[in-house]
Amino acid sequence: MSARAVRRGARGAVLGLGILWWWAVARLLLVPDAGVLEAAVAAGGWGLSLLPVHCMPKGRAEGALADGRWRWAREAGAGTSEAVTSRGAVTTASPGPRSGGESGP
Repeated sequence: MSARAVRRGARGAVLGLGILWWWAVARLLLVPDAGVLEAAVAAGGWGLSLLPVHCMPKGRAEGALADGRWRWAREAGAGTSEAVTSRGAVTTASPGPRSGGESGP
């Protein structure tokens, strides 16, 4: 099967599912006895529209975190009140409020 045939089939499937979604939405709006099937198709199509479509492998993404980075940061700052930033610099974390104490201005 050629790549062109696969693309054609994919476009046909997307077009068919789009027509099915519009049919369900139109029935929900125009027909008083529209039921659960139409609602499920409309909600499912809407839910699919929320999926991110501009995805790429983690290694190619701009600003992607290296594998093990969070583990390294946890281990480096274990037992201290210092936090390790992404570039390795150390910052001092502020202590939490004491019991019964109030925060200042």
